[in-house]
Amino acid sequence: MTAPKATDTPRESRLLGPAYRSATIGIVLVVTLIAFEGMSVSVVMPDIADELDALDLYGVSFSAFLIASLFANVVAGLWADRRGYAVPFVAGVMLFVVGMGLAGAATSAVLFLVARAVQGLGAGACVVALYVMIARVYPAGVQPKAFAAISAAWVVPAMVGPAVAGFVGEQWGWRYVFYGIIPLVLPALAMLVPALRRRSDAEESPSGGPRSRPLAMTLAATATAFGAGVLLHGVDRLHLYPVSGAAETAVGLASMGYGLYRLLPPGALRFARGLPTTVLMRGLFSASFFGVNSFIPLALEEVKSFQLREAGMALTAGALGWSAGSYLQSRSAGEPYRRIRLGAAAVTVSILVCLFSVMPGVTGWIAAPAWVVAGFGMGFGMTTVSVTALKQSPVNEQGANSAALSVTDMLGSALAIGVAGALVNLIGHSSAEIATGFVVISLLMAGIGLSATVLAGRIR
Repeated sequence: MTAPKATDTPRESRLLGPAYRSATIGIVLVVTLIAFEGMSVSVVMPDIADELDALDLYGVSFSAFLIASLFANVVAGLWADRRGYAVPFVAGVMLFVVGMGLAGAATSAVLFLVARAVQGLGAGACVVALYVMIARVYPAGVQPKAFAAISAAWVVPAMVGPAVAGFVGEQWGWRYVFYGIIPLVLPALAMLVPALRRRSDAEESPSGGPRSRPLAMTLAATATAFGAGVLLHGVDRLHLYPVSGAAETAVGLASMGYGLYRLLPPGALRFARGLPTTVLMRGLFSASFFGVNSFIPLALEEVKSFQLREAGMALTAGALGWSAGSYLQSRSAGEPYRRIRLGAAAVTVSILVCLFSVMPGVTGWIAAPAWVVAGFGMGFGMTTVSVTALKQSPVNEQGANSAALSVTDMLGSALAIGVAGALVNLIGHSSAEIATGFVVISLLMAGIGLSATVLAGRIR
């Protein structure tokens, strides 16, 4: 069964119409599970850090997930272009489940980091496979709605995820936050069976370009992931061991440069116009937003004495704003670069407002409305980036370019969170020092958001 064409009737082009109902529900369920995991980990991470004596690994635990996802992105994208999206998707779901079980059973910081990496492998493969699935199952006119549905899948986890994770963590312990997600996987897989059986013409004529070579791309992905890990380790050690830390940082940058040159569209590292800049915009958005987002619970709990559930409400606000922004972009007309620029500007301004949440005499609750606007900017701008990149991609390179999007996404998040964690370790872990660190992190990430605002015009 082939995917319906762009000439489908309006009724056939509805997301929940007969042609797409099963695929849409399955995609939403899978993203909901990944979203719930992300929201939950952010809320219970302070408790995990305390029990496993891993506060110095706070940022690294997020980065381990993201770096592993980066590697899986490339492998899954390559496989999807050559053999279809079914196998990388199913493999990704299985790895994600195994990682959840390992995280719940972790008895040390090292084991928890390994579990997070396994989760990252699974989530990375799933995300790329879902992007290719959207490109090949839905006609072009419906794809923006499909991406809006993905963002909408964050609404329920955003509304109930932090509260549920906080409640479960307080009543039974943080381990059951991970265990509780595992049984929900089977219904999502069952809904996606029809979509997983589809084939498209792209699978019969895979790309023969430089990004279609398995060995070269796997080597590039390994170099990028290795480089990111070495870079973050070196940055984290700079304040203790300046010479060896600087050497590790240099090696990490060189390894990442080698890998990214081969993984990204030609000209991406110099922000060439069109697809290369579109792909890099994804990384700038992710770095600016998640570099702050991951530290909001820590800042509010340690500086403003918020409870777990209270600190999680800021993350809820961001996810709700993200969903609203994504929905509006699916119904907006006009030049994509204008929407991307508006989204980046919203994220930048919101970060600057959010930093006041740790200031003396200012309520920490200011983070909630600020993060609604930041989330709106992400949904409005970042979803436009995804849709635009698919439109700019040849059909038989959708996997490679979806992987490139996810690589810059994960790398931007990983580097931003890792550097932010290193800054927290450098500045200190007392309440006042965490407040100072949060302000420094926010200013750095606002600068990245401003860069995205300025560079948005180059996607044309």
